[in-house]
Amino acid sequence: MASGLNSQVVKSELRASVLVVTIANPPVNALGMDVRRGLIEAIAAAETDAAVAAVLIVGAGRNFIAGADIREFGKTPQPPSLPEVCLAIENCRKPVVAAIQGAALGGGLEVALSAHYRLAVASARLGLPEVALGLLPGSGGTQRAPRLIGAKAALDLMLSGRHAGAREALALGLIDRLGEGADALPEGLAYAQELVAAKAPVRRTRDAQALADAETSRAALEAARADTARKSRGLFSPMKIIEAVEGALTLPFDEGMALERKLFLQCIASPQRAGLIHAFFAEREVLKAPETKAAKPRALESAGIVGGGTMGAGIAVAMLDAGLPVTMIERDEPSLARGRSHVEKVYDGLIKKGRMTPEAKAAVMARFSGSTSYDALAQVDIVVEAVFEEMSVKKAVFAELDRVCKPGAVLATNTSYLDIDEIAASVSRPGDVVGLHFFSPANIMKLLEIVVPAKVSADVVATGFELAKKLKKTPVRAGVCDGFIGNRILAVYRQAADHMMEDGASPYQIDEAVRNFGYPMGPFQVSDLAGGDIGWATRKRKAAARKPGDPKVRYVQVADRICERGWFGQKTQRGYYLYPEGARTGQPDPEVLAIIDAERQRAGIKPRSFTEEEIMRRYMAAMINEGANVVHQRIALRPLDVDVTFLYGYGFPRHRGGPMQYADSVGLPKVLADIREFAKEDPLFWQPSPLLVELVERGADFASLNQSE
Repeated sequence: MASGLNSQVVKSELRASVLVVTIANPPVNALGMDVRRGLIEAIAAAETDAAVAAVLIVGAGRNFIAGADIREFGKTPQPPSLPEVCLAIENCRKPVVAAIQGAALGGGLEVALSAHYRLAVASARLGLPEVALGLLPGSGGTQRAPRLIGAKAALDLMLSGRHAGAREALALGLIDRLGEGADALPEGLAYAQELVAAKAPVRRTRDAQALADAETSRAALEAARADTARKSRGLFSPMKIIEAVEGALTLPFDEGMALERKLFLQCIASPQRAGLIHAFFAEREVLKAPETKAAKPRALESAGIVGGGTMGAGIAVAMLDAGLPVTMIERDEPSLARGRSHVEKVYDGLIKKGRMTPEAKAAVMARFSGSTSYDALAQVDIVVEAVFEEMSVKKAVFAELDRVCKPGAVLATNTSYLDIDEIAASVSRPGDVVGLHFFSPANIMKLLEIVVPAKVSADVVATGFELAKKLKKTPVRAGVCDGFIGNRILAVYRQAADHMMEDGASPYQIDEAVRNFGYPMGPFQVSDLAGGDIGWATRKRKAAARKPGDPKVRYVQVADRICERGWFGQKTQRGYYLYPEGARTGQPDPEVLAIIDAERQRAGIKPRSFTEEEIMRRYMAAMINEGANVVHQRIALRPLDVDVTFLYGYGFPRHRGGPMQYADSVGLPKVLADIREFAKEDPLFWQPSPLLVELVERGADFASLNQSE
């Protein structure tokens, strides 16, 4: 009897004439080998059991099937393959119903598409997000989804990787019925019994006719191809997805499946897939810090922000969006009013775009309060200081926080560069002081550097990680140094870019090379966006440490000449680029090129030409070398922490996995050879990292250092 067929992860039970097949592979019912085998066996048993009139596939717990089993990534696939499982389900001679709650993603949705009927309850999330891993749906998703819901809707799901809710899935035609209850099992069972009573036929998705209007489908394909070429420049799998969907339009099903398999294997072999898989695992591994294992976070139910400027307001919005009550402190009433206005401006923008109602804004702002007195922070659980980047100013703020905040409150600084150990030493409770380095705009950027000073308590660091979770940000643990992980490395590769500019490459050529590598913007565009005055202030702060008389120390003065003219970038309508009438996209500025020429002459440099490949070799070698130093000095725990910092805070192309993963893909011996070659020109700047030298000597790579602490 089929009802006796049970494995640990797939259980079958005959209820009346419906064989209920339950996938129980916690935590998310991933499609591991045992699940695939169990599904094949359950379908085979249903075929031969006369007592079974229909099959119902459900997931135990909160999800249907959330996709592939990540524990099998990179391993040799074990039979049966998922395409075989899906084919067995679709070819079953008895009606098969998929009842979906929670996630039906990737292979999970492909299983559901193979069923003959689909029901979902309100919690369902359906999607084909394989593009995020450099792949395409490889178990019939590119062939069945377009036949079921049309090329346009299928391409949207596959190219965006987004999840559709149950109501949208019904409107698209991905499911046949919306269940009224929260539990998919009774809803699905009732639906299956209804189908049995009605003698409903087997209805195979491969025979669906949503592609019947070939002209509409062709137009959707061409629109997707043009849009993808523009948005996903250089990415491999999106174009392969379009090619596979074109196969669904032009080929018989079996030939389309063969094309899908061929394209899927091409994606598997792509270096981009390796980079995206690395990014996928790194962003999970980065959550594992020594302090999060050693201690539990403190209570986090209210927050204070000191400073209502762009950064303070952005942090306030992030806190409000996470449901926390927020108290903002400013020095006087006009400043406080501006701070509140900065916060409201974000929500007004959402209302204007139709993404928020005025009532929802009012509900959020009801949790916002402001004061010119630090006493208003007496009962908050965490305070983030976001005032001017000057040590004396920050110490004055922390003296007030030390005075008014309750015992156990977390005192955080949002400094980008300053010594947090010095800030912590200025108060009576250094164990409560931590760095929380947000990136601008703080309500949007996903990275949060959690900077760990020497005397901080482990539970305060754990609270930083918990806050990141509440704010839906990606936390990276960093040690204390000038610039922490991200800005410290940025300062070095930005120097490399400045050297190339002075040596003969234009800022516009360098920016273009960096964009073609996969960054959204080049370094000089970023400078204009952030504001040149910020970097200028930092350079002036560090000027005392420079030795102008030392000919070995190279200092490019072009940025200073530009800032001296009051050209700070977009906000002043010119920086490295011209921004006429407040334009967002800059135009090359002949006057900037004249300044660069004059600086070359002053420095006695005869300009030479650079190829794009030469630009990126130097740019990346500087980034990788300083990344190695940061790991070597324990500022970053592992190379993957550097990778995640650059993926989430600096626009590093995700398909390359991060600078350290990229270095592994190029080969560390090649990177080291480049650095030694460049050192012939400037031995002080191009000093190979001891860690890089050590890894090359023992034939190891950065990946070998990525085990969690």
